[in-house]
Amino acid sequence: MELDNLDIKIIRILLERGRITWSELASQLGLSAPATADRVKRLEERGIIEGYSAQLNAEALGLDLTAFIAVTLDHPRHRAEFLAQVQESAEILECHHVTGDDDYLLKVRCRHTKALEALISQRLKAIEGVARTRTLIVLSTVKERQAVMGEGVMGDG
Repeated sequence: MELDNLDIKIIRILLERGRITWSELASQLGLSAPATADRVKRLEERGIIEGYSAQLNAEALGLDLTAFIAVTLDHPRHRAEFLAQVQESAEILECHHVTGDDDYLLKVRCRHTKALEALISQRLKAIEGVARTRTLIVLSTVKERQAVMGEGVMGDG
């Protein structure tokens, strides 16, 4: 999907200030508020903008522990049940089907190591077909973004 310079500018502004008013956005773009709303609506209709959400501070919510859990299933027939359980877990923020020795990589946020232990031992390992898990605990986060803004993707390349 081709994005013109105005589309790219809209996306960048909305990524930084998702609650910006139509008139504020319009003034930054040099358009009228209705024309700006139309451009954003087209980006939504094309599926480029999928929705809007608040960015929460996990630590302020008491979710002090971030971890990545690699999960290996013993057979693909267990995939549906595993994925259903993943969808039900509030602690699991992301689930990626990956290449390599593992089948899935989960990003999780928990209150503390005891909660992480319960998630792994009592819930994940209890799912039929989960053969192995490997866990990496995050010590600190240097960069974390919600959207792709790299070279070539957003017109930088």
